[in-house]
Amino acid sequence: MIAACRLFGWTRRRAENVLSLLLVVMFAAFILQIFTRYVLNAPLSWTAELSTLAWVWGVLWGAALVLRDDEEIRFDILYGALPSLPRRMCDVITGLAVVAVFGWSLPAMADYVTFMKVERSAYLGIRFDILYSVWLIFAVAMIIRHAAIAWRALAGRTR
Repeated sequence: MIAACRLFGWTRRRAENVLSLLLVVMFAAFILQIFTRYVLNAPLSWTAELSTLAWVWGVLWGAALVLRDDEEIRFDILYGALPSLPRRMCDVITGLAVVAVFGWSLPAMADYVTFMKVERSAYLGIRFDILYSVWLIFAVAMIIRHAAIAWRALAGRTR
C-alpha cells in the first residue's frame, strides 16, 4: 500500500511537471510573438497556434491529472447547507451521473479522435488526433475521479 501511494505521488508530480512545461511553452511562445510583432515588425503565426495548443492541453491535463477534488471551484451554497447524509447522496448521484455521461460518450470521443488523424494543424502540421488525445485522457480521468467520489460517499467517507 505504501509503495502504491509513493508511486501515485511520483506520477502526480510528473503530471505537475508536464503542466509546468506547458505553461512555460505557452509563455515563451507568447513572448516570442510579442517580440517579433512589435520589435521586429515580422509576426510569427505559429506562435499563436502553439500558445493555443499549450493552453488547451494545460487546462485539460491539469483538470484531469493535477487538480485535486478540494481545489475544484464549486457553487455549493445548497450543498454546504445540507447535513452529512443528503450531502453524501448528492455526491453519489452526481458522481454516478458524470461517470455515466463520460462513459456513454467515451466510444464516440475515441472514434472522433482517431478520425481526426486525417487533419493537421495549420502552422505546426501536428496531426489532430494527437492534439485531441488530451480529451480522452481528461474523459478517462473524470470517470475514475467521479467513480471514486461516489464510492467514498457510499462508504461514508466525506471529502
